[in-house]
Amino acid sequence: MLCWEFARPGRASQDQMHERNTATRGSSAASGQGGLFLVGTPIGNLEDITLRALRTLREADLIACEDTRQTQKLLNHFEIKTRTTSYHEHNEITKAAELVRRMEEGMRIALVTDAGMPGISDPGYRLVELAIRHGIPVTPVPGPSAAVAALAVSGLPTHAFQFVGFLPAKPTQRRRFLEQIAGSPVTTIAFESPRRILAALRDVRAVLGERPVAVAREMTKLHEEFLRGTCSEIIATLEQRETVPGEITLIVAPGGTAGPAGAASGQASEAIRELPVKERVQQLMDEQAMSRMEALKTIARERGISKSEAYRQFES
Repeated sequence: MLCWEFARPGRASQDQMHERNTATRGSSAASGQGGLFLVGTPIGNLEDITLRALRTLREADLIACEDTRQTQKLLNHFEIKTRTTSYHEHNEITKAAELVRRMEEGMRIALVTDAGMPGISDPGYRLVELAIRHGIPVTPVPGPSAAVAALAVSGLPTHAFQFVGFLPAKPTQRRRFLEQIAGSPVTTIAFESPRRILAALRDVRAVLGERPVAVAREMTKLHEEFLRGTCSEIIATLEQRETVPGEITLIVAPGGTAGPAGAASGQASEAIRELPVKERVQQLMDEQAMSRMEALKTIARERGISKSEAYRQFES
């Protein structure tokens, strides 16, 4: 059993803490006005909850949850008795208006999702946007973020990055999306389903080349795992497994990443470009389940030639 011990503060310290806590409750509490609080919750390990998040959840009049059953586990663990209501992607258009009306009447509402920060690839944007339009105070109560946590331990550049949410589920749309970010000079962070991670990595390799990547799986949980290497190395590792369970965050290096992994990436990409077009087409059709036309388009991008030139080389 894990026990925590805290030094008992003196009288002056207690007064100072009370003043700080009162100040952080925001202007909505002081005036009796309603407000919206976006509360970050753990992405796996319950010990990652913040003291401020716990206080906010206890003091709220209502907690709007992506899944009330999932949130109730968190509330029960910390003995929080605040009422809950559902707020998810299937009811957010109508529910947002109802919650805004309640806040206009003076209710303090905490918004949570199943894990992480509300609104980040989860429901929340519509409610926040509507609350702002109605002049309702919106307060962040920061917490864990799978995207930032995965980036920090990826070993890839962190000075600039873009978060793109979940990659498109359909192969054609996913490849088209990857084409749009191919020239990005910053690290890319994406969420992916465990059922599609292999297909996504193959598409990354086909469209972006043999770049360094990192896969973070089940972060902060018992079976936490980090895989780092080139696309081909990670694909080879995952192909040996019957299943790839768990929540997955994918990190893709920007083009031209330096270092040993970047050098290997460049060498692999050069080897691919030197393959005869006909052989490369067959490779893409076998490994990526591409049609011949999709393979020719991919080859044209890889080699910086027109599609008609790629087709001419294929036919020659």
